[in-house]
Amino acid sequence: MQNILAFDAGGTSTRAVILDRLGSCLGYGRGGSGNPVSSGFAVALASLRGALEGAAAQLGAASGGYSSAVIAMAGSSVHTSADLLSGELAALGLRGSLVIEADLLATFFSGTFHDQGYALVAGTGAVGARIKDGRLDAVADGMGWLLGDAGSGFWIGHHVVRAVTAAVDGRGPRTLLTAALMDALGIDPGLAAIIQGRPAAAQQMVDALYDLRPVELARFAPLAFEAAQNKSAPDPVAREILEGAARALSATLGAVIDPSTRGPVVFGGSILSRDSPLASSVKRSLPGPALEGAGVIRVADGVVGAAVLALRHAGVTVDAAVYSRIGNTLAALRGP
Repeated sequence: MQNILAFDAGGTSTRAVILDRLGSCLGYGRGGSGNPVSSGFAVALASLRGALEGAAAQLGAASGGYSSAVIAMAGSSVHTSADLLSGELAALGLRGSLVIEADLLATFFSGTFHDQGYALVAGTGAVGARIKDGRLDAVADGMGWLLGDAGSGFWIGHHVVRAVTAAVDGRGPRTLLTAALMDALGIDPGLAAIIQGRPAAAQQMVDALYDLRPVELARFAPLAFEAAQNKSAPDPVAREILEGAARALSATLGAVIDPSTRGPVVFGGSILSRDSPLASSVKRSLPGPALEGAGVIRVADGVVGAAVLALRHAGVTVDAAVYSRIGNTLAALRGP
């Protein structure tokens, strides 16, 4: 019963790892959304169960004794009581404690085993953090689509649709984003009919956008990247949106900088993990002398960090050798 469980439970997918106390990953599995706030408790439970069953199957055991577990969860879901989830995991072999951690901390430890530094995550949402002594010492933004998430996928997508709606009725400049957005919504831009003084295509677009949940506007963020990098004619409206996102993300990171805390900066989330001018711009503008010379590490997800947190909570010291073992054995399980 020395095997340990680690979960990286995100809003889109859940990843589970079974590892031993030496840091060797023995099984890896995936499930659906593991965020009980955005997807509901039943869905999150099913995702955790599915991911663990996949990891156990890869290990070659239908079930086993797990001495402890950590679940790294997104956003406000960290307030979910471990008691609500431990019963489900006990049925799958958990015999010890369950701890819920913030996915932001898991993202940081996916980039480094050092216990201080900074993390900046921009996916659907956006948040920055200072990490000290292995814990979250300060956090900025991550307030959700209504109150913040500046520079996030939602923020970019929201600016895309506002730029397009301004362009179609003459309030803003023409942009390549108009055709791209209408295509994404399945709207024929050539509709000639006029509805109450507005082109039918424009009215259909407005109706389609209001049928979406606000956070779903994040799906239009890639349109800005595509238009800004158009080989024949980079779109100035899209470039301005991405430049604004870069400034916002730099400000978020700047809000948590402390001159006494030095260390690496970990970039995570779909917006910053990709190699793009936006990510490069944020990297170039790292604020403050505390980050002079700091290395920037990009990570695709928080699963390595969840494993680090699981080991730390189990009383294991995660040094360079253990950290390397986690990464190498997990990579072998995940495949290309």
